[in-house]
Amino acid sequence: MLRLLLTVFLVIVASVLYDHFRELNPGTITLRFSSAGGHEFSLASLVLLSMALGAAAVTMIVGIRETAHAIVNWRSGRLRRREEKVTTLHREGTHAFLSKRTSEAIGLFQKALAQDPNHVDSLLWLGNIYRTEKNFTEAIRLHRKARSIEDGNIEVLLALARDLEGAKRFEEALQVLRDILKLDSANLTALMGKRDLLIRLESWNEALDIQHRLMKAHLSEAEQQKEGGVLVGLTYEVGRHLLERGQPDKARHYFRAAIKRDKQFLPAYIGLGEILIQEGKTRGAAEILEKIYNKTGNVILLHRLEELYLELGEPGEIIRIFQHASQRDPRNHVLKFYLGKLYYRLEMVDEAYDLLSSLEGPSDQMADYHKIMANLYLRKQHMDLAVEELKKALGFKKRVVVPYRCTHCQHESAEWSGRCSRCGSWNTFVALPWVDASSAAAHAEESMPEARSVAYHGFGTPFETV
Repeated sequence: MLRLLLTVFLVIVASVLYDHFRELNPGTITLRFSSAGGHEFSLASLVLLSMALGAAAVTMIVGIRETAHAIVNWRSGRLRRREEKVTTLHREGTHAFLSKRTSEAIGLFQKALAQDPNHVDSLLWLGNIYRTEKNFTEAIRLHRKARSIEDGNIEVLLALARDLEGAKRFEEALQVLRDILKLDSANLTALMGKRDLLIRLESWNEALDIQHRLMKAHLSEAEQQKEGGVLVGLTYEVGRHLLERGQPDKARHYFRAAIKRDKQFLPAYIGLGEILIQEGKTRGAAEILEKIYNKTGNVILLHRLEELYLELGEPGEIIRIFQHASQRDPRNHVLKFYLGKLYYRLEMVDEAYDLLSSLEGPSDQMADYHKIMANLYLRKQHMDLAVEELKKALGFKKRVVVPYRCTHCQHESAEWSGRCSRCGSWNTFVALPWVDASSAAAHAEESMPEARSVAYHGFGTPFETV
């Protein structure tokens, strides 16, 4: 009602003003819109028409602006509501995944992406889930899409590198890690990932360069120790690679560098011995390896010395070394077993029998021990005892006696190598002719990429003559 009264009042006021203005300004004005003719307007009518047109124009402009503002507000509200819904779905998805409800988490992330196909966090998490399920193709697709949205997102790039590595597309994964390091040259995760891939690809020199960079980083004491072990291993691998390529002088430098960092690193000592053997200095190699054995007490060196002295036609020397070692450690059943095996290999039947028959305890765990004893009884014409030993040997469900065992992952190998082919650890092989029941359980996780085992051909297996 108030609006109606106000409108009537304004109309009356306008009419009064119009009449008053027309009386003060008599006469007309002719406006021509074409050559055919024109229209006559009083001055008052012309002024009011101009005011009306101006008011209409202002009203139109204000209306358009308000309409545009309303549309923008509607769209932003709609986007805000969608973002809130996507955020809620993503949050529920992460909670479901952390609660081990993987299928539910996948469904929630897919719903979030149905609402917003460019939601980077959902692309990242869903891709990570697919990677854990070994669906590398889908993980790569999602993470590449996330990368196309945020090319500089380090987390997305690291996830993509892991996808490609899992799919065994190592060169592509390596390129992604290089892209990360262009964005952040000090990123330790990318550096370690790049190093591990280079180890897989056996690019030893480049891996060693990265390892030197890692050693200069601010790591904890435990991490420094771990990375120091990797540095020794990579230094050795560069030397071994140079030796294989016929560059013994350069290889010697790297072997010595590895020993300087770790005085107990057996593979480098073996490498120095192999250099002397290639140079025709077999006796010198044997003498050096004997000195190293006296320092380290590592039985693996005795295996190599056994082959060298037999090649030189001097079995008495390796027998002497074994005997001295046994005298220094008379309770060491491992040394006694390997000395007995050597006697047996040299057809020294009585000596082998006397020594091996004195072994107690661990012999009950060794199938090959019973095989040797059966052969010795056969040589001595003790048929009944030979049959008993063979029955014991055949009673083993699996081969217990193995030449070499990795102390890190318990992998068994018929050939000695400087690096375990299962867990990739260096200097972890030991020569135990039976399972040590008191030893620690095998590590469940592999600390390094799967390795290609590279054995020196001079090592004979401890049971090749059985």
